[in-house]
Amino acid sequence: MGSLDTPTSAAENGSTIPATFPGHHKSLNKDGFPAGIAPESDPMKKRKASFLPLEVGTRVMCRWRDGKFHPVKVIERRKMHTGGPNDYEYYVHYTEFNRRLDEWVKLEQLDLDSVETVVDEKVEDKVTSLKMTRHQKRKIDETHVEGHEELDAASLREHEEFTKVKNIATIELGRYEIETWYFSPFPPEYNDCLKLYFCEFCLNFMKRKEQLQRHMRKCDLKHPPGDEIYRSGTLSMFEVDGKKNKVYGQNLCYLAKLFLDHKTLYYDVDLFLFYILCECDERGCHMVGYFSKEKHSEESYNLACILTLPPYQRKGYGKFLIAFSYELSKKEGKVGTPERPLSDLGLLSYRGYWTRVLLDILKKHKGNISIKELSDMTAIKSEDILSTLQSLELIQYRKGQHVICADPKVLDRHLKAAGRGGLEVDVSKLIWTPYKEQS
Repeated sequence: MGSLDTPTSAAENGSTIPATFPGHHKSLNKDGFPAGIAPESDPMKKRKASFLPLEVGTRVMCRWRDGKFHPVKVIERRKMHTGGPNDYEYYVHYTEFNRRLDEWVKLEQLDLDSVETVVDEKVEDKVTSLKMTRHQKRKIDETHVEGHEELDAASLREHEEFTKVKNIATIELGRYEIETWYFSPFPPEYNDCLKLYFCEFCLNFMKRKEQLQRHMRKCDLKHPPGDEIYRSGTLSMFEVDGKKNKVYGQNLCYLAKLFLDHKTLYYDVDLFLFYILCECDERGCHMVGYFSKEKHSEESYNLACILTLPPYQRKGYGKFLIAFSYELSKKEGKVGTPERPLSDLGLLSYRGYWTRVLLDILKKHKGNISIKELSDMTAIKSEDILSTLQSLELIQYRKGQHVICADPKVLDRHLKAAGRGGLEVDVSKLIWTPYKEQS
């Protein structure tokens, strides 16, 4: 599962660490230190120098882009080309935040007075857990549903070791420069590139801006290389067959992996259909997000991966993509469910969609209605309906069967909590034939 319309902040929308911070503009004394602060004594300097270079696994406080210090763990280090023997940059993980905010920092951003020796992870996690309030724990749970629940401990360590350092820092896609969130296994020849340039139409990627400019003069695509199956206003959806457009499918996976913390990347794109959502203008159709689905799923999965690109998040596109996947299921005459495990706010996004759809029906429906009837109307799998209604405490088990309790005031309260539904899919604009019926 992938990223949806996740909450953005200064941390996630591409801002950079300012050179100075509020409250740090102070006059200096004759020794060059802020007024009122004495220079460090020699023993103090020696003690700090003894920490350097910091070992991988060290925990320390680091000044983040908000100007405040936050706890980090050193994940990796690299020697700087210029400077002394202890001049390193450090790749750090902010322990309060999602891995997507991991980054390289310089020594001056670290508070060496706060250096902690490496402690046993299990003991520390237990202590941290005990210190957390219930609210703090829920907030962390909501932002760290990473989708690795199916991995055993050894596999999880291997995955984190392999993907621990972002290899590409930024990409250029259309008119946007976007900070990446995660590692993506690009071919080895791109190992030395901090920035990649993507053609926004065919998704070919290059090392230099000049290469992209030459490519754009020759590339005749102005939209994804597939069939347009939906057009409403300036929004279009294209269906791309991974077998017919293998390179595009693979490039899309490389791109998406920069923003998805998955354990795998699908190289065998032949088995998948990709649904690319675009904003259209006179220059062409510009990708804002996508979802993929298996052509034939034994488990009734109607969605494998989903992503809204960072510049287009918080606009309702993630909710639109989820709703679109269910409209396709309805056309197929099947119930559907997203591929498990759900990750990175995936469960919260789906629970919101299921809540809105189901409660809208319950509000309007007169008389009794069964879970099977709800499933037939919505194409939502019965298990998802049951779990959603149970989480809302709208279902009871009486005389050997589940009974839905739909008090109008309770329904309104839950609908308000679920938030707005985002952009609506105009089914009359969907022109599509299910894959199995194609010749």
